[in-house]
Amino acid sequence: MNDSSSPAPSPVVLDVWCELQCPEGRTALGDLDALRERYGERLDIRLRHFPLEKHKHAFAAAQAAEEALAQGKGWEYVRAVLDRAEELDRAGEPLLVAVAGELGLDAEEFDTALVDGRHILIVDADQAEGKALKVTGTPTYVIGGERLDGGKSQEGLRTRVEEIADRLLAG
Repeated sequence: MNDSSSPAPSPVVLDVWCELQCPEGRTALGDLDALRERYGERLDIRLRHFPLEKHKHAFAAAQAAEEALAQGKGWEYVRAVLDRAEELDRAGEPLLVAVAGELGLDAEEFDTALVDGRHILIVDADQAEGKALKVTGTPTYVIGGERLDGGKSQEGLRTRVEEIADRLLAG
């Protein structure tokens, strides 16, 4: 009997603790692109939020990213906002709504989501979990129970993620 109907193994989860007002996050995007290219569906890259208090628009940006996820363009939105992190520092929430419009998302719904706070609980939960995991800076990766701190340096992180992912997938 052919066993090709057996379900595909569940993907390895890579949680990426991110902060959208942190320019270092842009460095991580290249690594994430390479990981997506290498692993495809075998690696589930999940956006997790860790807005830092020193960035006054980071909490709103995290909520906006959740709205982008709800509208189907989460990572595209994250990339667009990170590309303009310095501008976000000056412009604040109006930039978050403008970026949504530029990506063809429902900007009015973004504005409403930021006002009604529908994504606050997700951001709060991520932040609390990040603190429990001792995340101190962004980006930080968690894969297979291991925390890899990219807040200090992205150097060698992708290689480390690949080593862990390969081990877990061979599992």
